[in-house]
Amino acid sequence: MNHKHELGHEHSHDGSCCNHTSHLDKESHDSGCGCHGEDHTHAHSDEISHGDEEDVGDASQSDSCCSSNHDDSDEHDHESCNCESSEQPEVSDDINAKYKFRINGLDCANCAMKVEQKLQQDDTVKLARINFSNGLLYATPEGSIAKETFVDHISNVIDQVEPGVTLSDPDEKAEENNKGELIHLLLSIALFIGALFLESKTDIHPFFLFVVPYIFAGYKVLWKSIRNILKGEIFDENFLMSIATIGAFVVSSYEEAVEVMLFYAVGEFFQSLAVQKSRQSISELMDINSEYANRIDENGNEQKVDPKELVINDTIVIRVGEKVPVDGVILDGSSSLDVSALSGEAALKDVHPQDEVLAGSLNTNGVFKMTVEKRYEDSTVAKILDLVEKASNKKSPIENFITKFAKIYTPIVVFMAVLLVAIPTAIYGTDEFYTWLYRGCTFLVISCPCALVVSVPLGVFAGIGSASRVGALVKGGNYLELLSDVNCIIFDKTGTITKGNFSVSKVEGNSNTLEFAAYAESYSNHPIAQSILKKYDKKIDFKRVENYKELAGFGIQVDLDGKQLLAGNQKLLANENIEHPEVYEIGTIIYVAYDHNYIGYIVISDELKETSKQAMDELSNLGITNTVMLTGDRNEVATQIANDVHIKNVHAQLLPQDKVSILEQYLGQSGNTVAFVGDGINDAPALMRSDIGISMGGIGSDVAIEASDIVLMNDDLTLIPKTIKISKKTKGILMQNIVFSLGVKLIVLILTAVGLTDMKMGVFADVGVTLIAILNSMRVLNFYKKI
Repeated sequence: MNHKHELGHEHSHDGSCCNHTSHLDKESHDSGCGCHGEDHTHAHSDEISHGDEEDVGDASQSDSCCSSNHDDSDEHDHESCNCESSEQPEVSDDINAKYKFRINGLDCANCAMKVEQKLQQDDTVKLARINFSNGLLYATPEGSIAKETFVDHISNVIDQVEPGVTLSDPDEKAEENNKGELIHLLLSIALFIGALFLESKTDIHPFFLFVVPYIFAGYKVLWKSIRNILKGEIFDENFLMSIATIGAFVVSSYEEAVEVMLFYAVGEFFQSLAVQKSRQSISELMDINSEYANRIDENGNEQKVDPKELVINDTIVIRVGEKVPVDGVILDGSSSLDVSALSGEAALKDVHPQDEVLAGSLNTNGVFKMTVEKRYEDSTVAKILDLVEKASNKKSPIENFITKFAKIYTPIVVFMAVLLVAIPTAIYGTDEFYTWLYRGCTFLVISCPCALVVSVPLGVFAGIGSASRVGALVKGGNYLELLSDVNCIIFDKTGTITKGNFSVSKVEGNSNTLEFAAYAESYSNHPIAQSILKKYDKKIDFKRVENYKELAGFGIQVDLDGKQLLAGNQKLLANENIEHPEVYEIGTIIYVAYDHNYIGYIVISDELKETSKQAMDELSNLGITNTVMLTGDRNEVATQIANDVHIKNVHAQLLPQDKVSILEQYLGQSGNTVAFVGDGINDAPALMRSDIGISMGGIGSDVAIEASDIVLMNDDLTLIPKTIKISKKTKGILMQNIVFSLGVKLIVLILTAVGLTDMKMGVFADVGVTLIAILNSMRVLNFYKKI
């Protein structure tokens, strides 16, 4: 299965793989480099590798792959220009909107679609997108329009479609008050009961008795239907409900007309309440940010401020029970922090002066002062919340299907209603016309697809929220759904299967072996180099070192005191025709040669992660038995590690570019949906090329978040099977909703057609089923507690 970029072009990755720049993800690559899907070559920095290790190389991209309409030194206001500069806030991977608003009073997903469509058709609006799950509107004006003017205009447009819907600041918590609707509903029921009483006690014609509670209960529906008729919208739910109930009056089913309108009003009330509670539950699930910060001013006085007011180098105080508002470093004091909201790990983290602390951590013990290192919008918690919010803008295939299905479902059912009245009347005459008219009106009641349009996006967003609580940030509903289909997972070794904590476990050969290796590695930042320098633990005289070269896939070559010094794998010495013994030991072997003579070797060891074996066993239990490990290590080392953690397939002694080639082979196998798991930094090409890219240890790592589709916020590999379980549960619940909703509607349509049910059952098939589907979707919200 080939992974395509958003704009449709594929990349053929060999030794010159497209190593996208770290700040571009799969969806933004084309727009970022301007290639627009054409065959192209990117200028990348040279990839380097350390000996047997498996670095994929630097994920950076040269400036030759980007362009700008402004000189870097130009200063101008991006609020009013159309340059689409990177300074313009990007509120979504798919939506580059200028403004974001909270949209209040819009609890009907079908209505949200109509509002969005109306806004998109407006000449003043360049972009409009409603995120129903979050209750947010993203919008960009056409041309230069003041924000106040733009807000007034789009508010008027929205009011034309859905009266009473308002816009507010996106950071404000939605406060929905249903008290008025509840009172109106209770009064409507009281009037209906009164009409029933009077019908049994008086001779007043039923029409006059029931028309009062009918109008009182359904005046909003009737008024909206009149407005929609004037706008030519005949497939609106309000219009269809009005026609159906008026039809009931025409056939003298007065009591049932009121019952249907009441049942519909009750259903709409509880549907609105369920949507609000669902949004609130999801919001509470993601309530990981602090509402205030205790800032200390220059006079030593403490002030309670909004975290967004904090600036770098501010000093703040965190007390017991308070959340850390922004990322920073401890100045004074110690504590134990609960970081479970960020990483999903229940263990406490002890922190002391000079330790880094992340926003969203909960202080459980002691009081400490800290220096602000990042503004709120750049902090870890803000990135997590932003990522989860953006995720619901990327629709899953099921959501896309429902969106398309909803557009044709209502016209089809209305057409069937017309045929149900017209055909029997034409065949049997007008004697039974009212009977068929009643059945046709019942069809109209069932014609709204709300159950699916509301429950599916809420279910997807609940699944994303549930995954975030175990420490997995899924960047879109499309990735959450695709994850349930993964049957092959490829793991990078270092930092993924192993801890990546290298240490020198053995030095053999000449007494200068360690010294020579340290000088060879003196300019390298590679973890292996750092482990050798740590073991050597002496000052390096850089005047002795010249002509430093890192040889991709081989090692390092320098001149030490004017003579050639080599440190790397066996192939490095073989290429220089230097005789040496072949070492068979578990670990990474660094061979050392000086002045064309073999000096000795060093064994570098790496520890396995405690959860690696458990994760592989859990994946196997989920039916994912095709697990693969890629490494630059020797076959003996790789095979031993794979056996220890129960990985099925191993590819060893790989050069950096070989990893993507191996990945391509698995992607090319029929029926494979492939996930790649890496550290998010050196594995950027493979993460981007796979069907699902999963990066490890993403806390505080911008590269990890941008390069992958799913970010695991700690190094626990068992998060992968946990997230897959959530994915499968979410998809299962969504399929239940689809089958249940369509099944009930189909059954009621058939029973209605043959006269075995009434209009009240049609209302149940509409709002009743919607309510049940919403409640079913919310089951996934707390599923993370069960895994």
